[in-house]
Formats: sequence, structure tokens, C-alpha cells
Amino acid sequence: MSVLEVRDLSIRFGGLQALQDVSLDVNEFEIVGLIGPNGAGKTTAFNCITGFYKPGTGRVTYRGRDVTQVPPHKKAAMGFGRTFQNVGMVKTSTVLENLKTAQHARIGYDVSAGLIGAPAVGREERELADKADAILELLGLEDVRNLRVGGLSYGTLKLLELGCALATEPDILLLDEPSSGMGPDEAHQLGERLIDLRQAFGLTMLLIEHHVPLVLSVCDHVYVLNFGRLLAEGPPSVIQTHPEVVAAYLGGEAPEALDATEETDEDAALDAQLGHHEVTPDDAPTEVIESPPAEPKPRRTAAKSTTRPRGKTAAESREEKAAAAKKGAKR
Repeated sequence: MSVLEVRDLSIRFGGLQALQDVSLDVNEFEIVGLIGPNGAGKTTAFNCITGFYKPGTGRVTYRGRDVTQVPPHKKAAMGFGRTFQNVGMVKTSTVLENLKTAQHARIGYDVSAGLIGAPAVGREERELADKADAILELLGLEDVRNLRVGGLSYGTLKLLELGCALATEPDILLLDEPSSGMGPDEAHQLGERLIDLRQAFGLTMLLIEHHVPLVLSVCDHVYVLNFGRLLAEGPPSVIQTHPEVVAAYLGGEAPEALDATEETDEDAALDAQLGHHEVTPDDAPTEVIESPPAEPKPRRTAAKSTTRPRGKTAAESREEKAAAAKKGAKR
């Protein structure tokens, strides 16, 4: 069963076609990867799916319901959880406070009850803290519970942001480069955590990721975007050897594109009709035409010194020069 269906999604920013007819499916309990070079449109696709952008054309369906025009906060209440490329947490608050804030949609008391400190508020706050502690233990972040977020490393922040997304009790989790800022070993551990989270929470995941080994190890299906279009899709074992995908990542040309650049018989016939003639070694002229010699450029001379002899005044220098001139004239 498909949890998320995207059909013919397109969006344009001025003269830039950021996405063009992108379609993908995320089935129940799957971890699906969305990869591609920088600028391929991956985060734009996330923004369209989660409601931050309104696509020009196309449809986003969640469990059979069209949610294309639903705003982000309502999608979050429906079960959409998301992380971002740039970590968006309250840097001046502690880790625990951020995790409790992430659960605001599940809070049962209102503002007035919170202001007067009703008994129900204290009880619910303890429940929020217990849930936050459980998430920290699951992610191995117990040691940073009471630290301010602004002093943590980037890799820890990305892991904490994942915890904040889990705190919203998502049904489908969209992760935008969760391993950025992590080393290879940390990224490997993250992959193992994602598989454990899927099992523990019954999650469905769609993730953008540049760390290809992570994608190959955790994803059930992979979609590849390039220049806003869907380039390829399939299981990881197929995608990692797909020639067009390899070409897109390495900045080369796909084999089909190279074939298209070779001259065909039709091209040769058209050249003949237009009077174009390809120069071959036999046709090359034998006469060597010498170009006129270039005029020599004037050489730069060293700048003359204007420093007067030490110990002599300007008047004395003028008198010496005048005397030398008279002496030369007599000769």
C-alpha cells in the first residue's frame, strides 16, 4: 500500500524549471531514497510534498487523500515529520526543552492553564519530559540532555533534529541529508538507527542523502533526480551501476548522449547539400603562410633614481651639474 504518492510534480521559479513531471511512490514501511547532484531539485521536491511550496502542476496524495494544497502545520498534525538541510532548532534552549517544544501539537492544556500552573499542566509536562528522555536514550544522546543546543557539534545537531521529528509521532518521516556533518562511521551508525526506528515505530521514510553507502545500505528503492527531472529509479543494486546515474554524479556524459553526438549518415548528407566540406589530412593545404613578424615591444627601463647624494643640499647639486656641463663644453 502506498503511503505517499507524487504524480507529475512541476514547479517553476521565474525562468528556472526547478521540477518537471516528477513522480514517485513510498510504500508502507519502506525506506525510499531520493538522490542526485547538487541543484537537482531534491529539497524543492520535499518542500512541495510538505506544503512549503505550492507546485505549479501535479498532485501529492497521502494515504489516498489529496494533500497538495494542505499547509505544513496541518500536514504535521496528519503524520508528516520532517528534518531540514539547515538545522532549525532554538539554539538558546536546552536539548530537553527543544524536544518538549517539538511535542507542542500533542499538548492537551491551553495557554491559560499553563499560565496559572494547573495540576494537569505539571502532569503533562512530566510526560513530555519522559518521552524526550526515551528519544534521547534511543539516539544515544543522554549526555547532552541539559546542554544548550547552540554549543553542540553539527553532527549531534542533525541527530537531535531527527529526535525532534520523532517527537511529533510521525507516520511518514522525510529526512533531508540526515548524515551531513557526520564521518563515515557515524553515518554507518545512523543507517543502523534508521532501520531500528522503522522497526520500533513502524515508520515509513523518504530521505535525501549524498552519502551513497548509506543509501545503498538502508533504502528499499531509490529515485534519482537530475536538473529537476527523474533520471532513474529502482533498487539500490541497479541504481549504483546505472550508466546515466554514474555520469550525472561524475559530471560526464551518459552513453546515449555520447552516441547522439556522433555524426550520422543523415548529418553527412545534409552537410553535402549545404556545401560543407570536412577538411581531411589529404585536403590540407601544403603552402605555409607565414604571418608578418610582430613588432618588438619596447623594453622597460629601470626608473631613474631621484635621490640626492647624502650630505649635499639641492643648491650644491645644481652647482655641480652646471660645472660639469661647462667642462664638457670646453672639450
